[in-house]
Amino acid sequence: MDVRRLSTLAECREVAALEQSIWGYAVATELMPPPVMRVAIRRGAILLGGFDEAGALQGFVYSTPGLKAGAPMQWSHALGVARNARGAGLGRRLKLAQREATIGMGLDLVEWTFDPLQALNAHFNFATLGVVVEEYDENAYGESSSPLHSGTPTDRFVAAWRVTTAHVERRLDAHHQPMVRDSRVMAAPVVNPAGERDVGRLLPGEANLAHDGQRVLVEIPTGFDGMLSTDTGLALAWRLSTRRIFQSYFERGYRVVDFLLARGADRGYYLLAKQP
Repeated sequence: MDVRRLSTLAECREVAALEQSIWGYAVATELMPPPVMRVAIRRGAILLGGFDEAGALQGFVYSTPGLKAGAPMQWSHALGVARNARGAGLGRRLKLAQREATIGMGLDLVEWTFDPLQALNAHFNFATLGVVVEEYDENAYGESSSPLHSGTPTDRFVAAWRVTTAHVERRLDAHHQPMVRDSRVMAAPVVNPAGERDVGRLLPGEANLAHDGQRVLVEIPTGFDGMLSTDTGLALAWRLSTRRIFQSYFERGYRVVDFLLARGADRGYYLLAKQP
């Protein structure tokens, strides 16, 4: 794949077409408008595309300038990879190119939102990129016409990627190497041990919101996309249960610092640590 900066109106239209093919919006107004993308690029937005050998666009990442606590940063609005190009590392390459462009602008922070119940996204964001999370945005995008978002409120984590920190450098350098974690991580209590399987899926367990140790684990199921399409009630139960947990622990000074994916057990665990 050839990853490069995009800036022309034609390139922005290619991105919008790929966005539509990935998210499948029923309402065209939910797409990023190509003229707006082009104008934003002229004033500090970053748009990167990944092209195959035939010159076809297979992935993109788009971020716009923003401010956090008065300091300039980049807000990453969307990252998308065509279905037939997934699993080859294009998403990682796009984020690395976005990181280089951000550092080249003299900035050190990129933020974006992602669904806390998407285990593979969580694994990518924490284990591969090294983000941290301390913000929970309830129903961030309202009702969406995309089948990828249907069935539950669009609750989102706000991922903070401090691109020049040693923690991020370590995670990026550890690519394809076994992750070594402190033994105290797995000794942390699980806030919400999942209940018995129901037709092959995990049920949300009763949450204990009273833990006050340095670390706690929050369990989520894998395969949330399938749950959205086949068992909306169970998906909603997981959404509301985990919403309550994250909001409660964030309010008490915890933040999410890691994600552990247990593929064979059909679940994953967020690691929350109490902030100093």
